[in-house]
Amino acid sequence: MKRRTLYLLGIVLLLAFAGFAFTSFKQTMTPYVSFREARSMDRTLQVAGGLVKGSSSYHDGALFFLIKEPSTGETMQVRYQGLKPANFEDALSVVAIGRYQGERMDADKLLVKCPSKYQGVKQADGTTLKTYG
Repeated sequence: MKRRTLYLLGIVLLLAFAGFAFTSFKQTMTPYVSFREARSMDRTLQVAGGLVKGSSSYHDGALFFLIKEPSTGETMQVRYQGLKPANFEDALSVVAIGRYQGERMDADKLLVKCPSKYQGVKQADGTTLKTYG
């Protein structure tokens, strides 16, 4: 009887730990959402879009810029409090991680995707030569 009680207690503790771990993990996830969903959510999230060329300005210690959602063509203003990434103006797309507040996305982090310097070069015979540099 005592051994059975210990097994049962162990199973209950394992299930409780698994439930706690799952709910903690779910709360810390930052999902990718559309611009429309971002405007209606009150939590940390990620939005991705193409950088609207010429829309960026840096003042009062913050970087302001527009990103455009490829599927809808809708734009969103983003404010990033921090230093402008060195390769920001060459960005093909930007992922802003933060919260949507009022009329804009207040980003805590930025992920910038720039044209790769690791591109293949087409040769005359149709094959691709990889170049690095």
